Amino acid sequence: MLDLILQALYSGLLAGGSYALIALGLAVVFGTMRVINLAHGELVLLAAYAGYTVESRLGWSPVAAIPLAIAVVCLAAACVYGVVSRIRADREINSLIATFGIGVILTNTILLVWSADVRSTSSAWLQEAVVMGPLYGMRGELAFFGVSLALMGALWWWLAKSWYGRAVRAVASNRDAAQLMGIPPGRTELVSFLVAGVLAACAGVALYSVGVIQPALGAALTVKAFIITVLAGVGSIPGVLLGAVLLGVAEALTVTLASSALQELAGMGLFLLVLFVLPNGLFGASRRRG
Repeated sequence: MLDLILQALYSGLLAGGSYALIALGLAVVFGTMRVINLAHGELVLLAAYAGYTVESRLGWSPVAAIPLAIAVVCLAAACVYGVVSRIRADREINSLIATFGIGVILTNTILLVWSADVRSTSSAWLQEAVVMGPLYGMRGELAFFGVSLALMGALWWWLAKSWYGRAVRAVASNRDAAQLMGIPPGRTELVSFLVAGVLAACAGVALYSVGVIQPALGAALTVKAFIITVLAGVGSIPGVLLGAVLLGVAEALTVTLASSALQELAGMGLFLLVLFVLPNGLFGASRRRG
């Protein structure tokens, strides 16, 4: 029994790395524009299908599809921004409706292009088991857990040290004041969408490399990313990682100790618990001020 629990914790940790990669893009846009992009999961899924296309048509590893996925997803993210940026009245609620509609369009486009079949990678290297004592995981899971940590570090450095990173934080803090200081809010918000697109592209390729994909998966990915963003608190990259790991561990323990049918319920239960106890998230604004 102890071995099962340890394996569940290990699997949840690895899954949390993938979840964090999926949630980072949504967290960046939400932190900058206070807009919840309900098409984010579909953008991740679009990158996953780019990985499938490169593998199935060219016989290459899905990892080779990352440049193509970045180009396709960033173009789609720019189009989403083009729609959202035109909304002036009641931006929060109207952007929710608009991005939901875009998500439906992307889901049906994926369905028309790639059909409703379930897809998974055939790469033996990515699926090969790596055993460490009583624990085991796929090589792809370990590789993309490391990629997730590296991208989170790169995002933290970009936000803290680069000019555009500081501009993104300034616009997120006070859009009008940032504009008075000479920062173009529109261009800065577009940059945040493109950064989110790059993160979504890497997350999508990772998703295809370690699991199965099908066109209806996008909405579930958006829900997970939103749960992690709320768990983290707005503007906290370490919080995204911690929230993602908590979600992954909660789901893995539920599957191991109870039933796989309760996996999604465990995530929602954790989400509601944190909302009640820490409304600002694990690393939300009030804790940072303290």
